[in-house]
Amino acid sequence: MKNKPGNRKEETRSAVRSTRRMVVKVGSRLLSGKEGGINSRFVGRLSGQIADLRREGKEVLLVTSGAIAAGSRELGLKRRPGTLPDLQAAAAVGQTILMHIYHQAFRRRGYRVGQILLTREGLHHRDRHLNARHTLLALLGRNIIPIINENDTVAVDEIRFGDNDQLAALVANLVGADLLVLLSDVDGLLAPASRPESAREVIGRVEKITPAVMALVQDGPGEYSRGGMGSKLEAAGIVTRAGGRVVIANGTRSAVLTDIARGETVGTYFPTAFSRLRSRKCWIAFSCLKKGRILVDEGARRALAERGKSLLASGVTAVEGPFRTGDMVSIAGPDGTEFSRGLVNYSSREVEMIRGERTGRIKSILGSRPYDEVIHRDNLLIL
Repeated sequence: MKNKPGNRKEETRSAVRSTRRMVVKVGSRLLSGKEGGINSRFVGRLSGQIADLRREGKEVLLVTSGAIAAGSRELGLKRRPGTLPDLQAAAAVGQTILMHIYHQAFRRRGYRVGQILLTREGLHHRDRHLNARHTLLALLGRNIIPIINENDTVAVDEIRFGDNDQLAALVANLVGADLLVLLSDVDGLLAPASRPESAREVIGRVEKITPAVMALVQDGPGEYSRGGMGSKLEAAGIVTRAGGRVVIANGTRSAVLTDIARGETVGTYFPTAFSRLRSRKCWIAFSCLKKGRILVDEGARRALAERGKSLLASGVTAVEGPFRTGDMVSIAGPDGTEFSRGLVNYSSREVEMIRGERTGRIKSILGSRPYDEVIHRDNLLIL
């Protein structure tokens, strides 16, 4: 069933003070040194702040970029490699360098680190998703700082199109974090300048990520980074819709993490949009890869969106695939607008055969009827 809106108008930044578990993401723009490679001084300042938060009882997970930047420096490259094999080679070389720098920085402050390499495809599979969650929680339970990066050495689409803002959002949902902090090289989301020569001011609070908010984005990816403010807003949308809070702030600011944790006005704050989704619903909504689309009539749309019902074959009007049993599909109403997602009980070929039919007719059409529903309401999320 659709989640009830939270009391966003009553929520202030002081809510951040109660944060028990947080994810911090730092990108290549902050990590890259002036001569290439990794800025060890920045890593030292970052690890010091995380160590301080950990001593205050807060669990912190770090999502980091920088492997390709570190590897490019080690390989003597002047800029980010242009081919996929060279990107993956740079990532393979750079990941060991990056983790060595983090290991030394945190060890000086009395903490151990654990490396986790993830891909979007890996989080798509429910068993791998849960295994990643259990591993991360086990590290936290042993007072170890998890350091997470995309597995760029084997990923394909992740290197070309992905970014660690999205990964950080998925990790925040994966572990049920209260707060996601996205550190950038700007002070936050900037408002339009009042005059061409005027400086743009930071927007302190964003209630909801709308097209108008997305239109404020003017930056793009850097030499070694793949994201930008647009990807950070998308990440904020993923986390706030799942019940978490987000802050986008300037990572070069002194004590930025400790100031945020104290509820001070730093960067742009995104309050939670809904009460927290259950773990399985978060996985369906954000970690699962969509494999197809099912269009339904208005009666089925209302039954799902307003009455919390399951999707039956009688309400299906069209099928776009291919998809297999157990895949996640998008569900759209008569106007083609997606309003739901769910795990389907039948393949696209089977749904095409039974669409528009009564449940009692499924066995005679397919030869068996393992499920009454095309998608059961327990495996369905209203967006």
